[in-house]
Amino acid sequence: MTTPEFASNRENFCYRHPDRQSFVLCQRCMRTICGECQTPAPVGVICPECMKAERQNRTPAQKRAARRWGGGSTIAATRSGKPIVTYALLAVTSFIGLLQLIPGLGDAITSQLLFAAGYLYPSLSLYPFEPWRLLTAMFVHGSFIHLALNMLALWMLGQSLEPMLGRARFLALYLISGLGGSVMVAVLAPSTATVGASGAIFGLMASLLIIGRHIGANVTGLLVILGVNFAFGFFVGGIAWQAHLGGAIVGALLALILTRTKRPEQRIWQIILFAATVVLLIVVVAFVPPLIILS
Repeated sequence: MTTPEFASNRENFCYRHPDRQSFVLCQRCMRTICGECQTPAPVGVICPECMKAERQNRTPAQKRAARRWGGGSTIAATRSGKPIVTYALLAVTSFIGLLQLIPGLGDAITSQLLFAAGYLYPSLSLYPFEPWRLLTAMFVHGSFIHLALNMLALWMLGQSLEPMLGRARFLALYLISGLGGSVMVAVLAPSTATVGASGAIFGLMASLLIIGRHIGANVTGLLVILGVNFAFGFFVGGIAWQAHLGGAIVGALLALILTRTKRPEQRIWQIILFAATVVLLIVVVAFVPPLIILS
């Protein structure tokens, strides 16, 4: 309920719809805007007039991106579409992470969702056959800090990548990169149990690096961040750098596929090549780790 003082102040009404009260300000011009006039920005929301001015002031690199990634259709999706998949992944992963903090329940959840190569080869281990752990490991974490850092990275990367690629492609990129991380753990460290979304996060970083380079953006900073984070895994114990490596490789491969098949008539090739990548990962994890375990 609003007070009479609030209702009598015209600055508390949307400047485009004077009959609609609102508590939200445009982060550019600081004018009041209603829900219909709000467009999500990296911080807060902006009004239609500021959005129009922002589009007019795009850099040459951003204009090249608009041309190379399908022109108006891609940009329209970026303007109007919220990163729903990013928000959903954040919500699901964070919810599971909070459940892990509950004494007694947390350990049970972790043990049911973590990934270890033994769950893929029941004839070589005492574990049951549970291949879905290749993906479920992405949704559990070793600590609150582990969860918070990965979710922060997902939020930052998803804000850029999901509107650019579309929801289905972004989700496929995230899940297949995470799968690649688990496969690399099985190949390089078959006796290691792992949890966390780091493989998927490194896949997003690598894909953003490839796509940014393709559209002519300055990716030096992202390359440094990717390199530092990858090197960090070698010097700190308890970090599965193999998952980072696998996720980055798969993410970069999928990004290359996207940059080569971005026209509408090439959509079928995107699907085929993404599916072929998944099949290749399954074949590798089915045959390579048993040879290593038996050797």
